[in-house]
Amino acid sequence: MVGAGIAGLAAAVQLQRVASEVLVVDASDRPGGVMRTDHVGGYVVERGPNTTQVKAPMLAALREHGLDDALLRAEPESRLRFLVREERLVPLPVSPLGLAGTRLLSARGKLRLLAEPFARRGKTAGESVAEFVGRRLGREAAEALVGPFLTGVYAGDERELGAEAVFDRLVGLERRYGSITVGAGLERLLRRGERGLRGSHSAAEGLGPFARRISERLKEPPVLGATVISARREDGAWQVALSTASGPSELRAERLVLALPAYAAAPLLAPNDAEAAELLAGVAYAPIVTLPLGVEAAKLRRGVEGFGFLVPRAAGMALLGCLFMSRLFPGRAPKGHELLHCMLGGQRWPGAVEEPDDRLLDSARSELDRLLGLGAEPELLGITRWPRAIPQPGRDHVGQMRRLRERIAQLGGLALAGGYLDGVSVADAFASGLRAARDVAIS
Repeated sequence: MVGAGIAGLAAAVQLQRVASEVLVVDASDRPGGVMRTDHVGGYVVERGPNTTQVKAPMLAALREHGLDDALLRAEPESRLRFLVREERLVPLPVSPLGLAGTRLLSARGKLRLLAEPFARRGKTAGESVAEFVGRRLGREAAEALVGPFLTGVYAGDERELGAEAVFDRLVGLERRYGSITVGAGLERLLRRGERGLRGSHSAAEGLGPFARRISERLKEPPVLGATVISARREDGAWQVALSTASGPSELRAERLVLALPAYAAAPLLAPNDAEAAELLAGVAYAPIVTLPLGVEAAKLRRGVEGFGFLVPRAAGMALLGCLFMSRLFPGRAPKGHELLHCMLGGQRWPGAVEEPDDRLLDSARSELDRLLGLGAEPELLGITRWPRAIPQPGRDHVGQMRRLRERIAQLGGLALAGGYLDGVSVADAFASGLRAARDVAIS
């Protein structure tokens, strides 16, 4: 097992059920991959993802391993979310009545939403999210509502992200029923089987400690500080060359899971299958800068509530959004303080990862002051740069990943796991690890 992020950990704990020995190696100094949590001056600061959904596959696996008690659900006020419009925070509608009264859409835009069941069925293969949503719900909804949502999830551009990959369920509803509204209603009535948990979740001490707790379920702890130099299929097994602090070493494994980002897995596969390596290398990633700030609650002129806000492209701001972490989970900030988790960069400003700290801080501080009224200098809790943070599934991503899996299956004893395959969320990456474990167990 190469990679001790959430996908690799999920694969490893699952494989322990059927394999006599499971060994996880990772180049990092701690398990969890991008799930990294620091405690700074009384604040609980996430350097990577801040929250996770808990979908059915993840929930079932956590329950099986006695880990579901570690989950912490976000406070009820997390349902309240905002978009920036004309330098004001406007709440997102959370009900049909709220949608009818929202200022985020014009009267014409709202009427266009109601016409969705009568929209023409299209050829979704190769469509972008903007094209798909614009065709079904109208261009205004695509730009005013869906675009900002994708900024929060992908830090991407809805005009380039593929509809089949990003909105696979909605695309499926159109194909089966001719309407996403009608289809969603029918499937809600007919839904059976295991469901995940509602809302957003974390863990009491953050997602980094949550990942470590999963790693503690392994019979053998992950070997950290170990970089994989090569992996070759020879004589019916995988020969894996490692570089460690104590020197080079080699492992022989009957089965191998590469739970790495696509760009890191590509060079390892190149000697074994050039086409698979090319498909992996073709997966684009958006850069992200996270900038957490501590502020005194009493000095905020407008205060904070809810999950946070996202910034539409049309607003012309440096911020992609800001999460109000101290409103979501208890103990995230000292008493009387708020923790504001700012995000910059993405496809909108890819050069942000190269900017000096003072410019990033000035940009965030200035825009937060206009939106919230800071009232005092915020406390910078560190800046984290992720040059390749979030996979960007394009128009033909689904077909490319299907072809990639076909190539991998031909190599024998190998599976891939990671957020670039079938979804970028923590829950999707976890599910990819479970699938990889199943694939290599039966290969």
